[in-house]
Amino acid sequence: MVLNRLDIDALRHDTPGCAHRIHLNNAGAGLLSSGTLRTMTEHLDLEARTGGYEAADAAADRIARVHDDLAALIGGRASEIALFDNSTRAWQAAFAALAHTFRPGDRILTGRAEYGSNVLTYFQAARRTGVEIVVVPNDEHGALDTGALAGLIDERTKLVGVSHVPTGGGLVNPAAEIGRITRAAGVPYLLDATQSVGQFPVDVAAIGCDLLAATGRKFLRGPRGTGFLWAAETILPLLDPPVAEIASAEWDGDEGFTWRPGARRFETWEKNYAAVLGLGTAVREALALDPAVTGARAVALGTRLRDALDDLPGVTTHDLGRDRCAIVTASVAGVPADEVAAELAHHGINVSLTNREGAQFDALERKLPPLVRLSPHYYTTQEELDRAVTVVGRVAANAR
Repeated sequence: MVLNRLDIDALRHDTPGCAHRIHLNNAGAGLLSSGTLRTMTEHLDLEARTGGYEAADAAADRIARVHDDLAALIGGRASEIALFDNSTRAWQAAFAALAHTFRPGDRILTGRAEYGSNVLTYFQAARRTGVEIVVVPNDEHGALDTGALAGLIDERTKLVGVSHVPTGGGLVNPAAEIGRITRAAGVPYLLDATQSVGQFPVDVAAIGCDLLAATGRKFLRGPRGTGFLWAAETILPLLDPPVAEIASAEWDGDEGFTWRPGARRFETWEKNYAAVLGLGTAVREALALDPAVTGARAVALGTRLRDALDDLPGVTTHDLGRDRCAIVTASVAGVPADEVAAELAHHGINVSLTNREGAQFDALERKLPPLVRLSPHYYTTQEELDRAVTVVGRVAANAR
């Protein structure tokens, strides 16, 4: 597969972190570009010199543009975008806006790879409302079984909630096929796209979801403390957002209020505008590079890394699915994952660990211990992958 359609040297030169570490933790947080960093520091400097409110007023047009940029990234409308400080808040707001309709005996369908915080929220809803949580089985490749999903949907189903890409593996769930099924059944579909937006192209129209939550800090390479929700105009009449405040609602003068148009009804008035502007820069850079091009490179690097690790004696990768992405999880026989990660860190290589809390259903079913999670991105080089594989190979050899 061709990996040189991008000017990698220029991209790395514009990514200060590449000069100091081998960064294989983009599933945790991607490296900021110089442009994103400059946008944020310039706005912070403006706040310091002129005042926070005054700086926001001066940047009002650029702040408003962030909604347009995010909409362009995922194929939606600017009116369908709400800004949040992280994807968990965005996801929880969308879920809570639907949960007011849940009654005892209603059902939430989800996958075995569902993100741990989402699962806890489902449990909380079950405790509060009596809604039933149904975990859809996997297919023979380890992805959500869409045939089983179609068979489980009935008149009691009030939500299908799925993680597009799990936090602890390279699986890519069949999001568009899930959307085809939910549209035909008329069931709301909430997609957690935290690990997919920015890693490869995500198009809400092609997927057919009703709600999508995502973060800025991971493969999108935006700052921490940023996230967003996309809410289709067609589902807004069903939603009752959990918080009403002056940014989300308007007092009607008669001890009542009206929600503001579109997804803005989910926003709050106060924001970290330096982070919001940084997110906008990161999104525009992603669009300029073309997510199809950067996504193809990231996925190809993930495949090469996975294959190289699988070739090492004593090393096993654990990624499910026929379609896989740039996230690679691995274990070394006889060596705890934290010791493997520490050895990689000693050699200047950033990785992270998975744990049971990140995807409870999957970890329990497969009896998974903590794993080493390696996640390259399009600015990663083959040489960097080779260095990581060499370190893991030495750890495995020393354990035999």
